[in-house]
Amino acid sequence: MVPEPPPVVKVPQLTPVGWESLEGWGLDDPREALVAFQKSCTSVAKRADWKQVCAEAGRLDGQNPVVVRYFFETRFVPYRVNSSEGKETGLITGYYAPDLQGSRQPDQRFRYPLYAVPDDLLVIDLRSLYPDLANYRLRGRIEGRRVVPYWSRADIDAGKAPILGNELFWVEDPVELFFLQIQGSGRISTPSGEQVMVGFAEQNGHPYRSIGKLLLDRGAMTKDQMSMQNIKAWARANPAQVAQLLAENPSYVFFRELAPELITPPGALGVALTPERSVAVDPRTIPLGAPVFLSTTRPSSDIPLQRLMVAQDTGGAIKGAVRADFFWGMGNEAGAQAGKMKQQGRLWLLWPSDAAPPEGSLDSSVK
Repeated sequence: MVPEPPPVVKVPQLTPVGWESLEGWGLDDPREALVAFQKSCTSVAKRADWKQVCAEAGRLDGQNPVVVRYFFETRFVPYRVNSSEGKETGLITGYYAPDLQGSRQPDQRFRYPLYAVPDDLLVIDLRSLYPDLANYRLRGRIEGRRVVPYWSRADIDAGKAPILGNELFWVEDPVELFFLQIQGSGRISTPSGEQVMVGFAEQNGHPYRSIGKLLLDRGAMTKDQMSMQNIKAWARANPAQVAQLLAENPSYVFFRELAPELITPPGALGVALTPERSVAVDPRTIPLGAPVFLSTTRPSSDIPLQRLMVAQDTGGAIKGAVRADFFWGMGNEAGAQAGKMKQQGRLWLLWPSDAAPPEGSLDSSVK
């Protein structure tokens, strides 16, 4: 007889713990995190679980770190985040919003277009017919009577897609434009002094393929050398190979202009991100808007980085419970940190103490 396989034991992805379990909790000044959380409340305060705690956050004396810490410790319950396999550690990366030089008109310097959403791009949402596909949207275009995949990056760069007239800006460096698409938002500065924040509007539906991994596979650099900065250095040293390398990633991002008063881009929650206090997560485990305590190390080092963050963004590569992307801020200095960050870390979700336990938690059965 063939023995039956052992039963699959489902590991709760959220486990309630005491505050003493949060590594470095007492060392962090939570005042900046409170400001970020107050921004979240402009979006989540209408939800029953968050209404009361957001009201209290709005009345809080945010200048006193003792008062702020007491607020979080008395109004929230920490839940350790676990992977589906029961692991408490996962990958923590970094992202930023780049500054690019650009123009609203092309010339010899500014030759590479930043596109708005094309008129022929179809976005098909099937959730009303197939609820199991609620997290998926199909993208394509009409060809005759068929829906076919939208144009790839290589096709768009070769001028095959009918998107002339959809240019928002032209920029001077195709590699910087590529990284703007990866980051999803950034700022364009023009020779006239105009500064415009741009953000993700849509994507062509093709899967993302890492050019960093391609360079590793081809021996262009070692794993220890791999960083955004070294990819850019390789591109400067090999200009004739840049177009071919970028075309290896068929995914392409389209942008929109954001509100002129923004000094940082909004995340998926719809509120402006706070440098070094906003984090992108997988919302299937960590709800957007929630405080999250992070324990990791600074980029390319073993120096602890332990602080209270707020889940305000998502990302195509941010998949899995113990997975986060740390927002470093705007510009080159933030980019230098983000480009090096690939650390292991732990996460704790902070959940309102007067709300029903979150879905997926060890104690959610008491709801």
